Amino acid sequence: MGKIIAFANQKGGVGKSTTVVSLGAYLGMRGKKVLCVDVDSQGNTTTGFGIAKRTLLFSSYEVLIGKCRIQDAIIETNFENVSLLPAISALAGAEIELIDLDNRAERLKMALVTCRLSYDYILIDCPPSLSLVTINSLVAADSVLIPMTAEYLSLEGLSQLYETVKIVKSKYNSGLSIEGILFTMYDGRLNLSEQVVAEVEKYFPNQVFQTKIPRNVRLSEAPSHGKPVFYYDRMSKGSEAYEMLAHELLGEPLVPDIKPKRFIFSRK
Repeated sequence: MGKIIAFANQKGGVGKSTTVVSLGAYLGMRGKKVLCVDVDSQGNTTTGFGIAKRTLLFSSYEVLIGKCRIQDAIIETNFENVSLLPAISALAGAEIELIDLDNRAERLKMALVTCRLSYDYILIDCPPSLSLVTINSLVAADSVLIPMTAEYLSLEGLSQLYETVKIVKSKYNSGLSIEGILFTMYDGRLNLSEQVVAEVEKYFPNQVFQTKIPRNVRLSEAPSHGKPVFYYDRMSKGSEAYEMLAHELLGEPLVPDIKPKRFIFSRK
């Protein structure tokens, strides 16, 4: 049964979509069957896999409001072992339509139940808000991975999201856990970055990923080419960082390499 991870942060521009696309692509390259679920009306994960939205017959919008089965909306990407439930801009209006529907907080969960056995990992790209669509994602997920930038304003958003996770856990999904907090666009040369990381580690011990995703031009360029960074520039720092994150997510221990400041990972 596939593990479902929601990637959530109500603050936009923190690298949620980049993380979903990059992790999904790398896990697929490792032989894992992956479904990336885009429920953000901006559709950045959809674009990141090179999918032209105008060509879509169905999307996550139709799945959520019950106009089609999830199997009819899932498409195969051009990347190894990665499938996609794409998003379109109509999702922005789904909030209003969901209010009047039965099981409005559990519609994504019910859809994923019908295909979960076909995948090893299901990665959900949530919208940048604590909306009903985000609640659907948290109700459907086994865990939530929180990308965030090392800025003080991000700390307030983290607290709000954590409270939302606790509410969802108490009312809808008792098994929901924190997969981890991931720092993105990270610059270790800044004292502020180190201070924010230390503050988060203080309040969320053992829940911060060791891997930090740096600012990287190749990561920024890859979506415009419709490719995950591993397919765009395998040797870039962005690729290396997301490979490290994937190994950490998979529980594969770090093994120091001979070269300074570089690491390799033992593979299972």
